[in-house]
Amino acid sequence: MQKRIIFALAALLAACPAARAEIVRHPIPNSTFPIAQSVEVRGNVTTYYVSGQVPPVVNKDADPASLQAYGDTKIQSVGVLNRIKTILEGLGLTMGDVVKMQVFLVHSGTAPMDFKGFMEGYTQFFGGSQPNLPARSVVGVAALANPGFLVEIEVIAVKDNSK
Repeated sequence: MQKRIIFALAALLAACPAARAEIVRHPIPNSTFPIAQSVEVRGNVTTYYVSGQVPPVVNKDADPASLQAYGDTKIQSVGVLNRIKTILEGLGLTMGDVVKMQVFLVHSGTAPMDFKGFMEGYTQFFGGSQPNLPARSVVGVAALANPGFLVEIEVIAVKDNSK
């Protein structure tokens, strides 16, 4: 009886077509802005949700609760994206596997959001030699967990299991 069930399951699995992931990136119409309007994921994939990452210390002599410890928005953006890149590489992924990104930039009356500085860091990772653009949101927030942080980024990445 067990052999019959095993053979039946094997035949059923052999008859099923192999699932293949399809990732379709939809650009913003009539735009060269380096983000995708949306990213569609279909098929046999594994989705990875990477928690929000904050910048590394760039000046160990500075007060760890100060901007001097972490740098300006561009420096912090590059540091955060490098941290994300390292996490993804540890999972066997690349920045090209990122399909969704949420960016939190500090914005207040005394320190307006530095979107330009963020974009200078972001375009080192997306839109040039790495053409797989994520769908992305950038949100201004009053503060992050440390007064020295100006940037926090979280991503969702997708790995095609059929490759």
